[in-house]
Amino acid sequence: MNVTRRTFVGGVAGLTGLGLMPGRLFAQLKAPASPVTITVVDVAGNLALTQGMFEAYAAAKPEWVSSFAFTKAPAPELPSKIKAQQAAGKVDIDLVLTGTDALAAGLSQDLWVDLAAHKADLPNLESILLPQAFKMQALAKDQGVVVTYYPSGPLIEYIPDRVPTPPTTAAGLLEWAKANPKKFMYARPANSGPGRTFLMGLPYILGDSDPHDPVNGWAKTWEYLKALGENIEYYGTGTTQVMKELGEGTRDIVVSTTGWDINPRALGIVPAEAKVGKLDGFHWVTDAHYAVIPKGVSDEKIAVLLDIINFILQPQQQAIAYDQGYFYPGPAVKDVTLEMAPQESQDAIKEFGRPEYADWIANNPLEVPLEPARIVDAFRIWDEQIGASKG
Repeated sequence: MNVTRRTFVGGVAGLTGLGLMPGRLFAQLKAPASPVTITVVDVAGNLALTQGMFEAYAAAKPEWVSSFAFTKAPAPELPSKIKAQQAAGKVDIDLVLTGTDALAAGLSQDLWVDLAAHKADLPNLESILLPQAFKMQALAKDQGVVVTYYPSGPLIEYIPDRVPTPPTTAAGLLEWAKANPKKFMYARPANSGPGRTFLMGLPYILGDSDPHDPVNGWAKTWEYLKALGENIEYYGTGTTQVMKELGEGTRDIVVSTTGWDINPRALGIVPAEAKVGKLDGFHWVTDAHYAVIPKGVSDEKIAVLLDIINFILQPQQQAIAYDQGYFYPGPAVKDVTLEMAPQESQDAIKEFGRPEYADWIANNPLEVPLEPARIVDAFRIWDEQIGASKG
């Protein structure tokens, strides 16, 4: 894992422009005897949205945190690493920022601290979270807190010069892939937000018998993915690779989401003229990032981490999550508008956002992802039956 350590001094200079205010929300949390270093591992790309919030906390609360050490790792690798640390009694990861993938794996292996005993030290999540974000909160089983949210996808993204007539149905996408072998791509769902959103969205599009049961209710989905895979060269190890290949011209259509559409175009990885589409029968499969605490973290640090979570759930901090559209919109709490975001976020979204998203979000069903245990089942089946065919 790559490690970035940042040390901060006190003061909130430069934060007032965002309306950022120091101070914690719940007086019962006890400050550490001396400032602590917090190690944060990101397996979801979440730091693009929240690193500014952590930096604001450190600037506002130097008596609590002396530094943050930020690291990144692939989601499938982290649970075994944490499990090994716990078995050795030496947990050196204080906070994990994860999507539903590593959240589910950690729940199945009993890796995360149960926050039910700390509810008095957290805000009333039902009252502050967006309604759909609160539905995502239920997936955490009291062992994590939603910190960012977006409607996600699944969408297809394409380059119009190379795909003048994009498919609008699942059958049309399959026919296009057959006619244009190796030009369609998506990433392994266990390590890709768009990949898993595509996986969980297909049962709705295809009219499967039970979209919530990948073992017994996805007959059409598994059959479709096998047929689609016959025309795919290989599956990306992550979404960044997929977007680079779209931008370089190796692929013409890829699986995407709102954020993975906006952000790579804002960064110049994908041409600005790229377009997105949805397939008939489309339902949004919503997504969120969570803050989870591995078991084995000291009580002193847990108090600090709860204080940090309180801080980053304030609306002024949540506005930072607009970023450059990576998890569009991004904020998980109510009443956070784009006008509250940093100016560079406002500029990026005004230039690279899409007006049709507001209509699509308002007028298509919003579905929560699979329950954690069933996500694990879906990933296992995909790896065994779909991914294994490409080595």
